[in-house]
Amino acid sequence: MEIPLLSDIVIILGLAVVVILVFQRFKLPTILGFLATGVIAGPHGLSLVHGSHDIEILAEIGVILLLFIIGMEFSLKQLALIKRTVLLGGTTQVMVTIGMVALVMVLLKFTWSEAVFMGFLIALSSTAIVLKLLQDRGEINSPQGRVVLGILIFQDIIVVPMMLLAPLMAGGTENIAIALLLMLLKGAFVILFVLISARYLVPRLLYQVAETKSKELFILSVVVICFAVAWLTSSLGLSLALGAFMAGLIISESEYSHQATSNILPFREIFTSFFFVSIGMLLDFGFLLQHLPVILFFTLLAFLLKGIVATLAARMLQYPLRVSLLVGLSIFQVGEFAFILSKTGIEYELLSPETYQYFLSVSLLTMAITPFVMGSYRKLADLIASPFSSKEEAMPFAAQQQDAHHDLPELDDHIVIIGYGINGRNVAKAARHAHIPYVIVELNAVTVKEEKKKGEPIVYGDAVHPMILTHINIHKARVVVIAISDPEATKRIISTIRELSDKVHIIVRTRFVQEMEDNYRIGADEVIPEEFETSIEIFTRTLNKYLMPRDEIEAFTQKIRSDNYEMLRSLTATHADVASLGAELPDIEVASLRVYTKDPVLVGVPLLKTNIRSHYNITVVAIKRQNETILNINADTQLQRGDLLYVVGKPTDVMRFSNYIKE
Repeated sequence: MEIPLLSDIVIILGLAVVVILVFQRFKLPTILGFLATGVIAGPHGLSLVHGSHDIEILAEIGVILLLFIIGMEFSLKQLALIKRTVLLGGTTQVMVTIGMVALVMVLLKFTWSEAVFMGFLIALSSTAIVLKLLQDRGEINSPQGRVVLGILIFQDIIVVPMMLLAPLMAGGTENIAIALLLMLLKGAFVILFVLISARYLVPRLLYQVAETKSKELFILSVVVICFAVAWLTSSLGLSLALGAFMAGLIISESEYSHQATSNILPFREIFTSFFFVSIGMLLDFGFLLQHLPVILFFTLLAFLLKGIVATLAARMLQYPLRVSLLVGLSIFQVGEFAFILSKTGIEYELLSPETYQYFLSVSLLTMAITPFVMGSYRKLADLIASPFSSKEEAMPFAAQQQDAHHDLPELDDHIVIIGYGINGRNVAKAARHAHIPYVIVELNAVTVKEEKKKGEPIVYGDAVHPMILTHINIHKARVVVIAISDPEATKRIISTIRELSDKVHIIVRTRFVQEMEDNYRIGADEVIPEEFETSIEIFTRTLNKYLMPRDEIEAFTQKIRSDNYEMLRSLTATHADVASLGAELPDIEVASLRVYTKDPVLVGVPLLKTNIRSHYNITVVAIKRQNETILNINADTQLQRGDLLYVVGKPTDVMRFSNYIKE
């Protein structure tokens, strides 16, 4: 028996494999590959797929799973850490974009409801593309990365009320006040349901399921929760997507959210691919070619409008112009949630077929150019910001608070710490403990304000500007520690420091070893890559457990560092002294064992009479008894139940003795 949908699925997935392979060669996002697959296979392309309605059903499942995963990954605690960026930055970007787009649409003779809804669509950016590009570049924790993340989180949240407002904007009811009140009541019911389920129902249900240790039952339970809540919200007249997001939010507050995410993720990837393919199938490529000049104009307009508004949002968060421009050049595109929202607009006739084609064309073009823009967005930001580089630009926060730096101590022979993340904080703690003077340069205005209250010598500013470095007496400093998560900014800071001082010792923390050579070349004295230092620390502790002499371990690690981690980069050890390390590893183990047995042959008897050494071939070297550590072990020492014994012996003998004292 032939199943028509099966042939369509094979065509779509097979074509997607070929298209995405080509896209990967050019380092283009996978999402663009799926969209291109839809354009090629759709009715406006080669018409390879006939069951488009069935594909849309699969796409709808993809949307449900996509929002379900986002709900599970959404954490109220994590949101609280960047609440200012989310609320102030996100609100500014979304609301101003909606207002400006609506104004343009009204001038083009659209109704206010259509204009505002188009503002909803254009205000949303691509979380999937932008975060993937930032992660690939190692900039997710950079200043611009944190602002972009905060704004994208706000967009992901605001899409839910946008979906709720769409029916009201369409004028589907005569009494808007009653409809609005009914919507609020439905929303309150959903929120109450989520709170009760997250607090009481779901954790208990998942606990009972987890106790069975059945992976199949756990996956089934999670999927049922997802689709049941989606069905509930749909029955109330709300969207399926809203229900899926709420279902994810319910599970996110339980301790099983990570396991649930890992189980659902493979299903999401398959079904969301159908969603992006279905969007591509809707694009009329002939329409795009026929109206190309107009579409290019609106693409440029969307690029400029969203870029300017996002830059303004970052400036409101008190970030320098250069960083703000990087934010604007990251989230100028129209994103995947706009496609989800656009279906609601079509359903309630807020988008005409012609307007929808314009929207699709502009959206796909902005998404397509995003990788290319972000590939060179630093050069673009520098080019735009250079005419405005001045004292006010270099120190905008200091200009507002003229006495902000008067409380800094006299800086001489000090440490300069650039970046106040985990590494920067640890360096500051060590310097404070050693009574070494130091000063911190940080780009987050909120962090600066909070740390100043605690008495930290901290300055707000972008360390790529010479004025900031001059202000903190870089020419008198002994050491500069650069501990930021922005590799390009790190290079610029090194170059700026070297222009001001040749004698200061520059220590740089990087994420990856590939960044070492460039940093050394432009003037860094020491570069410490996190990925290899972590490996060295793990292996050092491993060698300690094998009782290698400490001086040999230290010589080994020093040799690795002095060779710029060449041994860890290559497949084989090239140095004889490194390769010969540990030719003779002792076949003994040092272990800590708790005494549980009440055996009178062992407990309360002098060690001489227990014959532990002769019976088990192990030696007791120390005893931890309550809060006391007994190191003077002799023949008269007696063991007590509950003692923690530190013993030395062969692994098999230690294991045999361990089993004995557990009985």
